[in-house]
Amino acid sequence: MPVPFVDLYAQYSSLKDEIDAAIARTIANSSFVRGPDVEAFEAEYAELMQAKHCVSAANGTDSLYIAMHALGLKPGDEVIVPAQTWISTSETIGQHGAKAVFVDIDPTTSTIDPNLIEEAITDRTVGIIPVHLYGQAADMDPIMEIAKRRALWVIEDCAQAHLATYRGQQVGTFGEISSWSFYPGKNLGAMGDAGAATTSSDDLARKMARFARHGGINKGDHEIEGINSRLDGLQAAILRVKLPHLADWTERRRAVAARYDRLLADIPSITTPTAADGRGHVYHLYVIETDERDALQSALKARGVPTVINYRRALPFLPAYADRGHTADDFPVAHRLQERILSLPIYAELSEAQQDEVVAGVRDAMNVEK
Repeated sequence: MPVPFVDLYAQYSSLKDEIDAAIARTIANSSFVRGPDVEAFEAEYAELMQAKHCVSAANGTDSLYIAMHALGLKPGDEVIVPAQTWISTSETIGQHGAKAVFVDIDPTTSTIDPNLIEEAITDRTVGIIPVHLYGQAADMDPIMEIAKRRALWVIEDCAQAHLATYRGQQVGTFGEISSWSFYPGKNLGAMGDAGAATTSSDDLARKMARFARHGGINKGDHEIEGINSRLDGLQAAILRVKLPHLADWTERRRAVAARYDRLLADIPSITTPTAADGRGHVYHLYVIETDERDALQSALKARGVPTVINYRRALPFLPAYADRGHTADDFPVAHRLQERILSLPIYAELSEAQQDEVVAGVRDAMNVEK
């Protein structure tokens, strides 16, 4: 039985009539750039994410860039980021002429290790960007304590963590600004690129909206030089249809992850994801670890089960940062995990039969009887 890594069509099929109607409405109204659905989505998303404001953007990467601009990031500044994540988190720092300073990750959660942040701070450090990786919250209490004590701002990278929680508090409500991605494969995904930043600061919300709209809140009223990063009306209309289902989809992902945990628990050569105490994991990705990663991936591919390596190289070891000369000893956890991690198929619509096929493939590859 072939099993897709993510079945976006299955989700569309479950909401086909509503999504088709939303698209038709947008076409009939010709509200392709901003418009009523964008404004309504911003309000609805802000409410769900417990923020006062939502500033939509063309994509999640832009939302990070816009957030940093609003916080005044400038050339020569330094921002602390985890060593293991997608490059959007660090490249948007470099695009400001600032420097991303990498910190190794916790071996259990793969999120930034708070115990290593203090030693990475210099007199040029202005902020920290914790990433809630794979759908699990970073360890926010010590991060926020350090930020407060050292007068640093915090941007939460929530691209993979819609509705995740930390000690009962929703992610995206800790830092000054939070960045979100609605890339199609995300837990809340559009049918194209889309993103947003949320904040409860009136000042920061206005700065972000102004910068994202050519430097002016109102068309033609350019107060500063800005950029063009807008959520289009079609994507907003689609996201509005999907938003009420996010909580149910989240619980379904958790159920799929829990079943993987049970079915893979007796395979000694595999480590399944750990949800740390007090953290409500939303399982954007289900990432296992094994020393036999490449052989397992090949065996599953031959069986019709695609897998993904998120991410094959930790940030410090990418060609983009080769000039820094980082070695494995600088980031031992990230370096070790990059050779062991493998993401198995997970999405809300994944059936038990499909999941059984994935598990059977893993067990066969690892020579473990059922």
